[in-house]
Parts: sequence; structure tokens; C-alpha cells
Amino acid sequence: MKNKWYTMIDYLLVLMVLTLVTLGILFIYSSSINSDGISVTNEYIKQIVWASIGLVFMIFINFYDYRRTESIAVYLYIALILLLIYTRIFGRYVNGAKSWLGIGEFGIQPSEFGKVFFMLFLARYLDNSQNSDPLKRFVVATAILLLPMGLILIQPDLGTASVYIPIFLVMCFIAGIPLRYIMYVLLFGIFTIIFAILPVWNSEISAHPVAAFNILTTFKLRFILIFSVVLITLLGIIVRRYFRGPNYIFWITYFSSILSFALIFSLALGKFLKDYQIKRLIIFMNPNVDPLGAGWNIIQSMVAIGAGGIRGQGYLMGTQSHYRFLPQQSTDFIFSILSEEFGFLGGLVVFALYFLILLKLLIIIRKCANRYGCYICAGILGMFTFHFIVNVGMVMGMMPITGIPLLFLSYGGSSLLTAMTCIGFVMSVNCRKGELK
Repeated sequence: MKNKWYTMIDYLLVLMVLTLVTLGILFIYSSSINSDGISVTNEYIKQIVWASIGLVFMIFINFYDYRRTESIAVYLYIALILLLIYTRIFGRYVNGAKSWLGIGEFGIQPSEFGKVFFMLFLARYLDNSQNSDPLKRFVVATAILLLPMGLILIQPDLGTASVYIPIFLVMCFIAGIPLRYIMYVLLFGIFTIIFAILPVWNSEISAHPVAAFNILTTFKLRFILIFSVVLITLLGIIVRRYFRGPNYIFWITYFSSILSFALIFSLALGKFLKDYQIKRLIIFMNPNVDPLGAGWNIIQSMVAIGAGGIRGQGYLMGTQSHYRFLPQQSTDFIFSILSEEFGFLGGLVVFALYFLILLKLLIIIRKCANRYGCYICAGILGMFTFHFIVNVGMVMGMMPITGIPLLFLSYGGSSLLTAMTCIGFVMSVNCRKGELK
């Protein structure tokens, strides 16, 4: 017997989402107020429009059987790739990235909404390949990740591209991909970033530069290091394949191959990102090195959060935003405004709402009988968690400034529609969680 329509809605989840969206609109309006108490932008009106459209999307997808998307997931993925190519050629620049399509003031970021298409196709593949060889399964899944991610990186939009990684990793983990494969990608990414930023950190951020890190800035020394690590990897492969060496040889080969790829790809990343762009990413380690330049955003954000105290200065009473000390205050630094005006208690409410949403996702994943739906929810869990940790960590000066918005609160139609669409899928899975097919 089918459920009645009103029992298919998770009212508590909808309430939590709408509470976050309402808070977002309130503080987007606050961010538009200048020192004279006059609203100088209409971003809050646009956000209300996007929220209304997102609510329609969310409820529609809730009633739509998510399992029907499995048959069209491949076409959605192809559409994503074509859209990203089109955007790279004909899109318009916003904040240094050619990642937007639109007319006049209204635009949409395909790479944002593309996260949904990517999740659906990857979930479909992981579901259909359940009995395949784990290594082959992981390699194909990685290829599914790298194609859209590479197209986003050349826009260039490092922040949005980075969100695809936790989506991928969490989905692969829930799908039963061996942990050593998942850790391989994670460690490769971490070491690639470390090797790319170390020279800039050593020369411009660190109070005590380390002479040994000069090996990454001297071409000959770096070449010798890469050659040595690659040689160790090749010897390890030969010993394991032809002489059946002990198990520790496998792990030496495993880590040396990670270092080999990381050293090589960090060269490309270092050429792709200019020194000043890398400095912007790592200035959080010591923002006082450039307090009027790259460190300005973090310093002013921490001042705003600290000024809020326990109860805040009161709604529309914040000074950091109204005197325009905070850049990108309606998007990247919306949590700073909320903390200044509503204080620690207001921030605690946001933390609690996010925690409950993420907890709800974990419960649905645990109880879902359909693998496809389980993998979709896993991807959404990875996306929501990453957005929250990185954005809040960024405004508190504990994470790099990457331009990743705080979902549901930050201004932006693309990110809000994507987040509310994802909630629609979560509710669609939830009300059918006991059904296999």
C-alpha cells in the first residue's frame, strides 16, 4: 500500500533547512546595509526568489521516485560535461573564474548544479559494478571524477572543483571500495598541495624558513628527488611482481608511488597557480604577514566573530559588515556577520542545525535498502560536511580561503538550488528507504 502524500514529507528536515535559509536571507539583508543604515543591494530579494524556486524543486523531487533517475544518469553526466565545455568557451568571468552562464544580472554556475549530476552517475556506476574487480571499479570511478573536475579546474575554479573530491571519497567508502585505494587518492591530493605550497610558505609565510625545503625550488634537486622516488617505486613493483617480496615492500611501493605522482603533479599545480594565489590559500597560517593584503579577509572576519561575544551586538547592529570591512560578506563570510550580530549562541544554533541534518543523513544511509539511494545520500553527506567545515574553518582563520559558500546561508542561486535539490533527493530516498527496487 502506497504512502499518503503528506506522510512522504520529512517535516523536521524541511523545518531545519528553511530555518537555515531564513537565517541566510536575514543576514544577506544585513550585509547589504551600509553605515548610514541604507540597503545598497537587492541580493536578499534575489535570494528569496531562489529560495522559493529551490523549495519547489525540493518538494517536487521528494515526491518524484529518485530510482527513475538511474536510467538517465548517464545522459545527465554527458550534459554536465558538455555544459562545462560550453562554459569554458562562452561563459563569463566572475571573481576570476570563467564559470558562469546567464543573461544580465541573472546567472547560474553549471559546476555547482553539476555536483548533483555527478553524484547520480557515480552512484549508478557504483551500484551496477558491485561485483566487479575492486581496482577496476575504483579506476573507472576515479575517471568519472577527473573529467568534470579537470574541466572545472581550467576555468579556473579551485574551490568548486575541490568539493567533488569529498563527494567521491565518501561515496566510494560507502560502496565498499577498499580503504587503501581511497587513502591513495586522499594522500595524493594532500601531498600534491603540500609540495605546491611549501616553497611559497617557506619564503613568505613561515617565521623560520627551513633550508631543506629549498629542494622543491631548485630544479636540479627536485629532479633528483623525483627520479629517486620513481626508481624506488619501479623497483618495488618489480620485486613484488616477479620475486614475491615481503608485504612491507608493497607499502614502500604504495607510499613512494604516491610521493612520485604528488611531486610531479605539484609542478603542474605550481605553474597553474601563481605565487600570489597560493599565498592567498595559505595566508591563514599567519595573516599578519600581509595584514592589508592577502591577510585582510581573515583578520577582519576574526574581528567580527570576536566582537559578537556570547549574545552578539544585535541584528543590524554589526559594524564590520556595515562599514564594509568584510569582503564578499554575503557569500564567503556570511557566518562572520551572523556571529557578530547573534554571537556565540547564534553560531551554536547554526552548528546544531547542521549537525542534525548530517545526523539525519547518516541514519538514512544506514537504513536505506537500495544501494543507489544509499550512494546518493553518501555523496550529499560528503558535500554538506565539506562545505560546512571549510567555510566555517575559513572564517575562523583555521582553513584556506577557497571561496566555498556556507550552504543554505550564503548568497547565491546556484549553491542554494543545488543544496535544496539535494535535500529533495534525501527526502525521496528516506520515504522509500525500505524498498529495494
